[in-house]
This record gives sequence, C-alpha cells and structure tokens, in this order.
Amino acid sequence: MNEQTMIAPASTTMSLAGIGKNYDGVAALTGVDLEIRGGEVHALLGENGAGKSTLMGVASGAVAPDTGTITVGGQTYPRLTPVQATELKIAIVHQHPAVMPDLTVAENIRVAVAPQYLSADGGAEAAMRTMLEAVGFTRHLEDRVGSLTIAQKHLLELAKALAVGPALLILDEPTAPLGQDSVALLFDAVRAAAARGTAVVYITHRLAEVRELADRVTVLRDGSVRGSSLTSDISDDELLALIVGRKLASTFPAKPERDPQAEQLLSVQGLSGQGFDDVSFTASRGEIVGVSGIVGNGQSALLRALAGLEPSDGIVQIAGETFGAKKLRRRSGYLPADRHREGLMMSMSVRENAALSALGRFTRGPLLRSAPENEAVAHELSALAVKTGSPETLVSALSGGNQQKVVLARALMSQPAILVADEPTQGVDVGARAEIYRILRQISADGVPVVVASSDAKELEGLCDRVIVMSRGSVVQTCAGDDITEEALIHSAVRATGHSRGANAPASATASSRVRRFLTGDYAPVLVLALVMLLLGAYVLSKNSRYLGQFNVTSIMTSCAALGFIALGQTIVLLVGGIDLSVGPLAGFMVVVGSFFLTDGKSGIVMVLGLALMLACGVGNGVVNGTLIRYAKFTPVAATLATYIALQGLSFLLRSSPGGNIAGSVSNLITHKVGPFPLSFVVMAAATLVLEGILRFRRSGLRLRAVGSDEDSARKVGVAINPTVIAAYVGSSVMVFFGAVVLLAQLGIGDPSQGVSYTLSSITAVVLGGTSLLGGRGTFIGTLLGAGLIVQVLNATVFLNLTQTWQYFFQGALIVVAAVIYSQVRGFRRTTA
Repeated sequence: MNEQTMIAPASTTMSLAGIGKNYDGVAALTGVDLEIRGGEVHALLGENGAGKSTLMGVASGAVAPDTGTITVGGQTYPRLTPVQATELKIAIVHQHPAVMPDLTVAENIRVAVAPQYLSADGGAEAAMRTMLEAVGFTRHLEDRVGSLTIAQKHLLELAKALAVGPALLILDEPTAPLGQDSVALLFDAVRAAAARGTAVVYITHRLAEVRELADRVTVLRDGSVRGSSLTSDISDDELLALIVGRKLASTFPAKPERDPQAEQLLSVQGLSGQGFDDVSFTASRGEIVGVSGIVGNGQSALLRALAGLEPSDGIVQIAGETFGAKKLRRRSGYLPADRHREGLMMSMSVRENAALSALGRFTRGPLLRSAPENEAVAHELSALAVKTGSPETLVSALSGGNQQKVVLARALMSQPAILVADEPTQGVDVGARAEIYRILRQISADGVPVVVASSDAKELEGLCDRVIVMSRGSVVQTCAGDDITEEALIHSAVRATGHSRGANAPASATASSRVRRFLTGDYAPVLVLALVMLLLGAYVLSKNSRYLGQFNVTSIMTSCAALGFIALGQTIVLLVGGIDLSVGPLAGFMVVVGSFFLTDGKSGIVMVLGLALMLACGVGNGVVNGTLIRYAKFTPVAATLATYIALQGLSFLLRSSPGGNIAGSVSNLITHKVGPFPLSFVVMAAATLVLEGILRFRRSGLRLRAVGSDEDSARKVGVAINPTVIAAYVGSSVMVFFGAVVLLAQLGIGDPSQGVSYTLSSITAVVLGGTSLLGGRGTFIGTLLGAGLIVQVLNATVFLNLTQTWQYFFQGALIVVAAVIYSQVRGFRRTTA
C-alpha cells in the first residue's frame, strides 16, 4: 500500500451489497459486493461487458439495480437517482462524456454543477475558468461543445466532476482519449482528490495505470466479482488471469522481418489539409504505420484525409494506383476516435451497423440477400468476440468496447484498400485488444496498408513497424524498426511541442475568435432576419409610400402578435427535440370556447371564467401531448397529430358554423394601443424577452435545451427528463392561449375552421428564427423576427399587387434560403483535431 493510503483514513464511503441487474433476461451483474473507501484509489478491472460500467451506473444513480442495496453515509438505499447521487457528492466521469453538444462549455457546466460550486471572487465565469485550467482545458467558455474533440470533452467532464469536491469520484476509462500531458494532469488531480479523503473508483484496461495510481483492485468477469486485493499483493499475471479467465499470450503479435526488397504498398507524398501540412511517408507490404504526437497536433485530421473524409492536396498511392479523396472515401475502412458521433448509428442493430459498408456484397440486382449478409456478419462478430445477445440487438445496448469492435467489423467487411484507425483500442479490454492487434497485423500481411493513430506510445511501439511523430500539423520525426520505443516517441513529441504553437496549429487546438463564436451561435440568424426585414421594408416602401402608414404598421403588429405567441410555444417544444402539430387547431378550439363566454351581455365574472376555461383547455392539451410522448411512447408527430384531429373535431362539434360574436369591449381591450404599439404586440414582445432570459440565464432554460441536445447525457447530469418534456408541451399550449386571445379579437366570432393554418406558419417562423428542428438550440428572439417576417411578406404582396401564389412562393423560398445559410454558417463549428 502506498504512502498516500497509509495517511488517508480508510472509512467506508459507499458499500454495494448483492447488486444484480438483468437486461432482457441477460445478467449484467450477479450478486456483486463492493466496498469503496475514502482516501483510496480503487481500480475496477474486467473485460468489456464484464459489468464495470453497469455497476458504476448503479453507484452513480444512472442505473436502477434489480436486487441489492447501496449504503452511503450510514444510510441504505434500494437505488439512487442522479439527483440523489449529486446531493451525496457522488461524481462520475463517463466513458462516453455526458455533455450536450448544442450547449456552450459554460452552459454545460451550469446545467450539471450546482450554483454554490461556481462562486468565486471574480464570479461564476472566473470559477469555471479556474476549474477548467486545473485539468488543462484551454478552449473558450462560449465555444460549442459539439466543436470539441473527444479528448477535450473528457477534460470538461473531469472538470465538472472535480468542481463539486466529491466524496466519491468515479472515473470510467478517463485516459482512453488523452495525450501524455493530459494524462499527467489527470493523475495529479486523482492523487490530490484521494489525499483529501475522496474515494476514487478508477475503471481502466491499462495495468500500468493500476500500478501507478491504485491502492486496491477488484476484478469483474461475467457480472461477478472474481477477486479483490491490495494492488501491492497481486501480480500482473494474476490480474490478467482473473480478467480473462485464462492465461493470456503476448499482447502484441510478432513483427515481420524487415525486407529491403519488399514491395512498397503505400506512398503518401506532400499531403496537406486543414490541420496538417506536407506529410510524407511510405509503407511496404506487411508494415503497419503509426501516427504519434501530443493529442491535437493534426493526427486525426491526417487520418480523416487518408480516409477521404476531408479535402486535401498531395499524392496518395496504394499498390501503385493513385487515390483521390472520392476514391479513398469509397475504398477505405475508417475507425473514428469518437465512435458514438461518427462510427455508429445508435438506433440501428449490431447487424445493420456491421454490414452497412458492405451491402454491395450481398445484393442481387436491387434486392438484398439476407442469408449471406447474416452469415458474414455472424462470422465477423465471432472473430472479434463481440458480446451481444443477438445480431439484432441495438448497438447502443452494447458496452463501449463491444461497440468499438462493431466499428472494426464494419471496416473489415467492406474489404478496404486501406485501413485507417484512430485510437482503435480506446475503451477495449486487454483480451480484445490483443485480438485487434492480431487482426490489424493479419490485414497488413494480406496486403492492405494499415495506418494507426494512438495516444498510447507503448501501443505504437509494440504494434507498428514505422511511426511518424507529428507536431503542429507537421512530421517532426520518423522512427522505424528498433528505433520505435515509447521513450523515443514521447521525447520527440514533447521536445517538438514544448514551445509556442506555429502557424499550422490545428484549428481545434486554438482559441476560437469572437466572430466565429457569433457565427456558430444562436443569434446569427437574428441578425440575418433583421437585415432581411429592413431590406424588404425598404424595397416595398420604394414602391408604395403608404407602406409605413399608421394603419398598416398597426395591422402588421397585431397579426404578428397572434402568430408570435403561437410560434413562441412551438419554439419551447422544438427546443426539447419535439414538435407540436396541434397548436393551430388548439388556437381555433380556444376561440370557439371563448365565443360562448366573451360575448355582449355576459358579466365580467363569466368572461373571466371563459378565459380560465380556455387556459385550462390549453394546459390539459399540453399534459395529454407530453404524457402520450413520454409514457405511452408515442412519437411527437403521432401524439400531436392525434390531438390535432381531436381538437379540430371538437371545434366543429361545439360550433358547426361561425357564431358567437365577441363583445366589442373585449376586442377593444385586446387591440388597445400603448403609444403607437398595440397592447397585444407589447405583451408578446415582453413575453419573448422573458422567455429568452429564462432560456439563457435560468437552470430551467438550460435543462430544456439540454434535453433537446442529448437526452441521455441530460439524464446522467440529473435533469428530470419526463417532467421537463411535459412542462415544455404545457408551456407551448399556454403560449397558444395568449395567441388565441389575440386571434379572438381579430376574428370577432367563434369560427371552427380558423386557426389550423397557424401550425405550419408557427413551424415556419421557428425555422426562420434559427431554432433547430432536432432540438437543443434556438432563440425566442429569432422566432419573434421569423413571425414578423412571415407577416411582413404577406403584407408586402398586397402592397406590391401580387397574387396569393407569391405569398407561398416567398415563404418557401425564405425557408430554403434560411436553412442553407444556417447550415453553412454552423458548419464552421466543425474542427479537425
């Protein structure tokens, strides 16, 4: 036991007893007992699928156990929730970072870390910068997390976990994507946390890290504990035998004898692209080429270019044949470092993911032959020892290591001309890692060039025949044969990158400019819309001087108020990744309901009752929509289409034809002016600003966007998903209520056929405002301007004497142009590491 453990008190922080968990009848954990002590680093080892991540999911509240108990601070729980875990100061750094890509770095911190941990003399921003600097994170607080590399996302996760001063810190494969400099910072942080009395659970596949950090080690195999010991009391061979259940042969396959006469199979000459410049190297048949260097110096960008995924200049020849980007993209097998974002279709099965790149092999004419496809997939999965209940299991249900094997299976099944692997063994256990090394060596021997980038210098030493070391996007050293040593590779990288960055530094490693952040932010569409509205207004005014007359301006604002309120509600729902098709019929239904109460001769109490009933109908509609989606598992389109039809039918049931004239006093109140502005427009504009403030500066607004950005990550950081989504649909319906009140004054009568068109118009306004239809990002101010532009276009066609056909043409053209502009602008956020 090391000195740190001897000093720190060994009190029990958490005790897991008899933990069991089944997935679809398959046991992931069986009667697991684990004691986690304060001041200790407790390593948790095991093959992929052994149950490590599931067990720590139980400990952190992300997974509900079927059996067993959890004891923390002397209190026993049958299960924990993420919120309880946070209150108990249990922090976890997931193998796949629980971050929301559409939120900024600062917003990701705010949604996951309680405000009391973000207090400092310089304010919350100063506290965030301090916590990020402690782990070596250098990106700007306002950068979108979607633009970060996988390594930077891990550092962000680590910073969030350490910020709360955790009593229990769980690290799930934390060093897998990190370079040597970041690993050193991580180790220092872990040692400091343990010295403060924090209990640390460290999941890893690297025995060297266990020796360097851990005081105690526990091994899981097939969901059960196979052994637990002080690290000093057990050998590496004994650990490996416990992990794999057998003696393991040498990790790395033997390298072939160097043959000066061997055929040159791969030649890369003067290859340049975004993040790297003038890269040249060659490889003979049977050689594996490694790419080394401090993370973020162009390695991943180079590999993407070799896979044809990024534009590049230079010459790539394979077996004497020149390959351009298009041909490389078609003929390469690519293993990305971020398998979740680039490597897998998480909603598809294991079989579908594995066979996707090789479907041409299994087709006869236009038809896919399932028998040979199933046979080939089964063979590949067996060769890679992928642990899955069935090839039809969703790939998202597999452990991280098994997901990586599926990515490799797909690359191999495509029969590539070149295999390009970025961190191929990231999150893969020792047994599977040896198998992957063997397969890569066999592929190379069969005449397929293999290029591997890895942050693990020991891996490159054992696997590769030739290694290029990159710094600032350029090759600074080439090692071959016996010259490839861990010490030499690290020394070359550190010596080359120990000074200021050069002009070729990868974009992802440098601070983004203020202009770039604005262009990739939510307010760029607001500026575009404002300019379009000004230009359109100026053009119409030049053709008709009555355009800015008081009557016309008032008319535009009143029309904008009705659509604006309804579009604001649609924005709330779209931010959580949903859609509400029922907003139009709901507005019409509320108008019909109001036409029974808000008429001449009715008392003030009756009118108030009518408004309350309209609001209650809206709230009820929102609850029904949210409940159907979250609990009945309807899709948002199906759920809201059902209420769309029901509301339209109810409107005609209440009034088969227009009737119930609205009292003039009610219409006058709603159309009352505050100075030159209609009261309804003023209230709508105020509501927009309030909603925007909540969205940006309140935790409820951040949670709304977090759910839409990545529901699973939001759940892991403690966001209550179901209540948030239901609240969004209720909020949408409440906004529709205000829109219906304005519409009621405009129509002056209960017409059951009115309101339906607002569904499409509201979606159009939201899209024009820049809110993503996929959820996670948007702005209420953009929606307000989007609604204003729609009304302005309709109004302009009248002043320009155009037919109604032009109204639809202009709306469609605006949507297409906006979509193209926004997608191109936001495309700038992509970076190469």
